[in-house]
Amino acid sequence: MELSEKRVLVTGGAGLVGSHLAKRLAADNHVVVADDLSKGDRERVPDGVEFVQADMTDPDDVAEVVTEDLDAVFHFAAYTDTNYENPRQLFEENGAMTYNVVERMDEVGVTNLGFTSSSTVYGEAPRPTPEDYAPLEPISIYGASKLADEGIVSTYAHSHDFTVWMYRFANIVGPHQRGNVVPDFIEKLLADPESLTILGDGRQEKSYMHVEDCVDAMCHVVERAEDDVNTYNLGTRTTTSVTAIADIVSEEMGVDPEYEYTGGDRGWTGDVPKMRLSIEKLAALGWEPPTSSDEAVRKATRQLYDELR
Repeated sequence: MELSEKRVLVTGGAGLVGSHLAKRLAADNHVVVADDLSKGDRERVPDGVEFVQADMTDPDDVAEVVTEDLDAVFHFAAYTDTNYENPRQLFEENGAMTYNVVERMDEVGVTNLGFTSSSTVYGEAPRPTPEDYAPLEPISIYGASKLADEGIVSTYAHSHDFTVWMYRFANIVGPHQRGNVVPDFIEKLLADPESLTILGDGRQEKSYMHVEDCVDAMCHVVERAEDDVNTYNLGTRTTTSVTAIADIVSEEMGVDPEYEYTGGDRGWTGDVPKMRLSIEKLAALGWEPPTSSDEAVRKATRQLYDELR
């Protein structure tokens, strides 16, 4: 689908990736952002973008923003894997949001859907992990909820004539982010530059992708992939360990803390300690990540440090 002169809805568009996509699309399209602001920030929504405060778990709110004049919906709204204080809520409300959105799209005849999934649907899989790896065995409630959501949107693609672009994200980093390892380390070192507590053993190693590269890849996929269901990993070819992130953050902040590890081979229950996605399918579509995992972490660190200090 050509992303030009379209009317596009971005749910969860006040969050990290959604706000960057809204900004990217606003140059050539009419963009509507819907967000309940439970985690998103109204200030992230770019100038010139229509904003509606709406809760995607509420069918009435969904009906207000998913209208027949839309050309496409990018569905980002979700509880994330930091919400383990109520795992049932995370699972049920993520499913409710996705079902409400696709059900309403079907009612009004909107059939183009971009959906953000996650590398967590794979569980602890061989690396690099391709899109056709099976069986998918997530080890977290968040991963399970994203896999269930994939099933919902796949059903609407195959049985309701939707075209779906499904993105399985690596770890996305960038400005205005909170609740991720990079801003967490910055905040800890601003409070105490002499020591830094690191969850796990520091050897957890994952692919980090800068949000600007992520959005570029998303748009590339929408404009070139034409199957009913187009599932693509989005990540980098390289990985960064948690200790390496601590080193990068410390270097950029000009501090030299003592590291204290909590122990164990993962940061928390449900954490996948090693992750690298295969991006050969994305490369075959003509897109390569311009920034390595380490470079993405360093760029995000500089942006976040400027915000937080």
